[in-house]
Amino acid sequence: MNKTFIPSLNKYISKAGLGCVTFGREIDLSASFAIMDYAMEKGVTFFDTAAVYGGGASEEIIGQWLGEKGKAAAHITIATKLLAPFQGDTIASSVEQSLSQLRRGSVDILFLHSWHPSVNDISVLIALNDLLITGKAGALGVSNFNAKQLSALLQQQVNNDLIPVSFIQNNQNFAVSDVNDELRQLCRNFNVHIITYSPLGAGFLTGKYRDAVTPDVRFEIIPGHKDIYFNDRAWERLDRLLKVAEETGKPVASLALSWAFHQPQVSAVLIGCRSTKHLDQAFAAMQEDAGLLGSLAAE
Repeated sequence: MNKTFIPSLNKYISKAGLGCVTFGREIDLSASFAIMDYAMEKGVTFFDTAAVYGGGASEEIIGQWLGEKGKAAAHITIATKLLAPFQGDTIASSVEQSLSQLRRGSVDILFLHSWHPSVNDISVLIALNDLLITGKAGALGVSNFNAKQLSALLQQQVNNDLIPVSFIQNNQNFAVSDVNDELRQLCRNFNVHIITYSPLGAGFLTGKYRDAVTPDVRFEIIPGHKDIYFNDRAWERLDRLLKVAEETGKPVASLALSWAFHQPQVSAVLIGCRSTKHLDQAFAAMQEDAGLLGSLAAE
């Protein structure tokens, strides 16, 4: 599997990363363990979670798995996230809680889960920098930031001689993308690695919601997804994807995943799983020839 070496971590992150949002929320401990076992066996070296996933259950499940695997899982890069608003005097204790659940003395990548005005507070930035200096975090990242927000943060870190952000994690798929040319250029300028999530748009790009949404699916459980995807442009993109799938004879989900893996400057694409077949689907799509994407390649 393709991997990117991260000098600050002295580790490789795999092109396909394991998104652990389903752990403890949609699947139980045994199913989560089976997925992590399979992912590691297949060369996945990047697991992504957050303090809020499953009310902390995701971190706890990963921590139990890491405890059982011991040195065999030492090469796995673990990322977690802090929820906004951010406070300089509580960041250290919040991270310690995550580390306790993860059963680790440090986390490889610590993300700010979303942009919030409190990120501009110098006490917050100093507290985050202290985590890097003390080794509690190997690198900092931000999630769900746009180019303007990331630029302002990076500039403030540079101006105050603080270690800058090394990663950004944003939504990117064929229907909706929070990664644009401005953000890519900024990331090139500051050597920020891009990680993307939701390559199937929470299932939107499979086409299964084209006619109806049942009460038990994620689009009803998390209504905010409807605001993101149920609009004219996203429906038009889905129709275009369905047309190319019909023309090429390729499964629509495979095309959507392949598109996500072939986007420029993307170091890793997070794959959320409820079973190992979702990983197999992603691995197969990653190997697809970019030329088969045809008209999808043109933005």
